[in-house]
Amino acid sequence: MPSAAPFATFLIVGPTCFFLGILFANFPYDYNVIWRSPPPIDSNPSIDPRTPYYDILEAHLKFMHASPPLISRILHIVIGTGLLGFSMKFYKPSESNYLFDGASMVLYMVGVIVYITNIIKGLRVVTQGLYGEGISDPVKDAEQGKIIGREDSLKVMAASDTILALVLVGVLVLQAGQWYAQKKEQAELDAIEQEEREEALKTKGKEGRKNK
Repeated sequence: MPSAAPFATFLIVGPTCFFLGILFANFPYDYNVIWRSPPPIDSNPSIDPRTPYYDILEAHLKFMHASPPLISRILHIVIGTGLLGFSMKFYKPSESNYLFDGASMVLYMVGVIVYITNIIKGLRVVTQGLYGEGISDPVKDAEQGKIIGREDSLKVMAASDTILALVLVGVLVLQAGQWYAQKKEQAELDAIEQEEREEALKTKGKEGRKNK
């Protein structure tokens, strides 16, 4: 394994765990939106029991989107750090890099695409309150099925968190698999070298006895 590989792996695993931590912090907001059906509201059973949780999730997303620019810059730097780690591991790549790191990078890029297409766009929609309203032509967008309501928009945001969590866990699993495979391979190589050394010592011993 190249000497830079452990550091490059750290540059991948570190940001991945960082993002999983963010998603874990969002899980309480997502849980009652897509994962659980809350009990009916006693005061008004006709109201969707998820309504209070939609309000909570919406307020949380608005608060996140209104955070200082420094927060988003740090997030983007961390994303870039992960990509830097992949770039380092693909410098003079081995077969292991093509297999494990290639699949890891595909999953990582899926996460980046979901972040750009769903999360960023969703945060803007939630902040502006454009639920069910087309940006340019509401009638045309509605006919083409391009717009969704408030509840569905919030469900998409919650589902996007789940997708991101799955792909990031996949990155960690692949990196752990690569570490295990390389460790196993190294152990086998060490065993072969040990056998060769023992065989060489036996051969030398036999030759020494013959010379005597």
